[in-house]
Amino acid sequence: MDDRQFRQAMGKFATGVTVIATEVEGDVHGMTANAFMSVSLDPKLVVISIGEKAKILNKIKESNIFTVNILAADQQELSMIFAGQLKEHKEVEFGRLDGKPVLTGAVTQIACEVSAEHVEGDHTLFIGKVTDIHLEDKEPLIFYSGKYRSIVEQQPVTI
Repeated sequence: MDDRQFRQAMGKFATGVTVIATEVEGDVHGMTANAFMSVSLDPKLVVISIGEKAKILNKIKESNIFTVNILAADQQELSMIFAGQLKEHKEVEFGRLDGKPVLTGAVTQIACEVSAEHVEGDHTLFIGKVTDIHLEDKEPLIFYSGKYRSIVEQQPVTI
């Protein structure tokens, strides 16, 4: 298989869209990512996967903190800003959760301290100990096969 085919296959897994944020010396840095998952309930742990070329990689290593902001359906523009797809955009304002930068209006905000990091291939996996969480009752932004999507509720199947 070639790299393009592998990426295409991985894109067939529908995911939510997150913005990973961190802060170094008062400057907030963010990156759009869909490589995120929960790891453990006790203790509460999550993992994010950051590519070796991503600018935020060394920022997280330096700060030892990050937040995961699961975007709402109406936050596609924020996803595009932090993916570097929009060159001209309004300034993004961050709120705070446990003293860490978060995006207001996200479906979920998860504040974390780095508890471990593992280099695998061309990515670093950061295990985050969850220090606080905030939930909103909103529909999430979805990414599938290279496009933004929304959730449509299915009718239950009766047998």
